[in-house]
This record gives sequence, C-alpha cells and structure tokens, in this order.
Amino acid sequence: MSKLTHLDDKGHARMVDVSAKDVTTRLATARGRIAMNAETLAMITEGRTKKGDVLAAARIAGIMAAKKTHELIPLCHPLLISGVTVDFTPDAKASAIEVEATVKVEGKTGVEMEALTAVSVACLTIYDMCKSADRAMRIGDIRLIEKSGGKSGHFTGD
Repeated sequence: MSKLTHLDDKGHARMVDVSAKDVTTRLATARGRIAMNAETLAMITEGRTKKGDVLAAARIAGIMAAKKTHELIPLCHPLLISGVTVDFTPDAKASAIEVEATVKVEGKTGVEMEALTAVSVACLTIYDMCKSADRAMRIGDIRLIEKSGGKSGHFTGD
C-alpha cells in the first residue's frame, strides 16, 4: 500500500508541500449522475421548471464549486484554475442526467478534487431546483474518469 500523502510520519493530517514539484498542465474529468422520475426529467429538458433553467444554474454552480474546492475540502490547495467545463447528458431511458466536469490548471498539484466537487455540486443544484417535484431523486456514481499531468502520469477509469 502506498503512503498516504496527507498524513505525516506520526499520522497527523497535513497539507502536502508541493513547492518542489514542477508546474505542468494538469487536467481532470469526473462524472456522476442524478436519477429522477420521467416527468421531472421532462420538466428539466423542456424548460418547464418553476425556478428557471435548471441546467444553466447547475453549470454555474459546478464551475463555482470547482473554484472553491479548497474552501470545502480541508487539505486541498487553492489553485489558479485555467478552465472548467460542466456538461449534461439527459438519459431518457434511465430517467437520469449524466453530469461531467473537466478542470484544467497549470500548476504543481492536480485538479481531481475540483472536478469531483464540480460534479457533486452540479448534481446537488439540480436536486435543489427540482426537489418540490421529486424528492426521491438519487445522486450517485460520482467518480474520476481521467486525469493527466504531474508525476503520477495519466489515469483513465470507467
């Protein structure tokens, strides 16, 4: 098992010192989904929700979340993010929306947590905007799909 980098030799939490790392282009993509009843999905995709454009609000929320990840996850570094995209793919057959976020930075540490946070908050925003119509929505399957850059190299999952 590899050493957990957020623990010192005494097992205490610490923020990883990245000062000796090289600045590289780092990219991470995460994905998740929110399942709902068919009528809720139709309301979202047809623009019939009372609160406005659900996916536009969720996209902005996801972008904002990526930028503020260091304020939410205690040991994350604040990063000067180069770009964030948040995309939605409605799936009528599964009555769900797939959410995907990609985050890019020129930096000394990766953006996996920022991508995962963007997906999570985008899903939560969809839930928040539609909960009056469907409290049984389910958020899940949030995972890292790909990451590149840095010493650990390229990763692909899913």
